[in-house]
Amino acid sequence: MKIYGDLESGNCLKVKYVADYTGIDYDWIPIDITQNESRTESFLAINPLGQVPVVAWDDGRTLAQSNAIIRFLANGTELLPDDPFKQAQIDQWLFWEQYSHEPYVAVCRFHMHYLGKSKATREDWRVKRGEQALDSMENHLSSREWIAGEAFSIADISLLAYTRVADEGGFELNRRPHVQRWINQCEERLKLK
Repeated sequence: MKIYGDLESGNCLKVKYVADYTGIDYDWIPIDITQNESRTESFLAINPLGQVPVVAWDDGRTLAQSNAIIRFLANGTELLPDDPFKQAQIDQWLFWEQYSHEPYVAVCRFHMHYLGKSKATREDWRVKRGEQALDSMENHLSSREWIAGEAFSIADISLLAYTRVADEGGFELNRRPHVQRWINQCEERLKLK
């Protein structure tokens, strides 16, 4: 299995984290999005949408979109329980991450970290939505250890990728102790520390 991705991208890191945690053997193929490497003819032959991450197998199959990939890779592991309702609880957080978290937290990070722009030049509406997402997580994690259910899952990994670097997008994590505790637990679980 080959994983095409950028190690600065939270969406790509989600896939790496799941593959590493579950012991899946893979080759990492670096794609530098700042150099338009996801727009080359050879890459577009793998993923015509020109986005990373994408996973490719020797039999010609490919799979894109980070949360779809991690859900596939986690199938049959402790990261994705067999119970359909528990899977649906995880899915609700995967969808929330892509709709209510990533477009705000990750895009503000891209603005500052990748483009080198100042905190003051972020879009106000995007900052507001990012703050709301992080506040929602803080509230949610005030009464539970993990994001979905009673165990560490791909819901945690999906949200960890950009939450742990939210400060690079101008968001203050130090005023969210429950989120900080959860980040530390996830990082320890994934051996990122």
